[in-house]
Amino acid sequence: MVDEPLRKGEATQARILDAAYSLFMEQGYHGTSMRQIVERAGITTGGVYNHFASKEEIWIAVLLQRHPYRDILPVLSELNSATLEEYVRNAAQRLVGELNKQQDLLHITLIELVEFNGVHILQLYERIAPELRPLAALLNKYGGELRPISPPLLARTFLGFFFSYYITEAMMPAQVRALMGADALDAFVDIYLHGVLAGGEGRGASSETSA
Repeated sequence: MVDEPLRKGEATQARILDAAYSLFMEQGYHGTSMRQIVERAGITTGGVYNHFASKEEIWIAVLLQRHPYRDILPVLSELNSATLEEYVRNAAQRLVGELNKQQDLLHITLIELVEFNGVHILQLYERIAPELRPLAALLNKYGGELRPISPPLLARTFLGFFFSYYITEAMMPAQVRALMGADALDAFVDIYLHGVLAGGEGRGASSETSA
């Protein structure tokens, strides 16, 4: 099926967002002016304000429309594995692989957290939440292998744990990464699945031992 061409207004809005996105990634939010967005988009100032009331409104549109969750979550929801452990290992590889393709993800996240103190995170979450339900339902399919954890919390721990791997991998010097070996992601998966306690003892077992 051939995609329909964008209407004139949609095409103009797309040009504005393309220009703003590239400038925000190059200079940050506060380092980018509306004048620069106008010039990069190649339209008039009035043309920009016909679509967006302010620079912050442009940023919100960039955050919601360019955040890579649209590419990542469907990939995780479509995986089919025989066991939960197999699913987690496959999903971790796919998740980190997709994140590595999204070179600006870390930059987008840091701009929102540092320059806005995360004030738009709720809007992003509300946009993402419906996409989390299929993932939570998929994880819940392996209920017999799981502790009684609510599906939303389970989905959150999975995404958060491996997103942290991506962030630390991106920020860590190559010399330090080399110390962890070539199978660092496999070790991350093992820690996620089995914890860090020797013998796989849970908190309850530790508490009974110390009582």
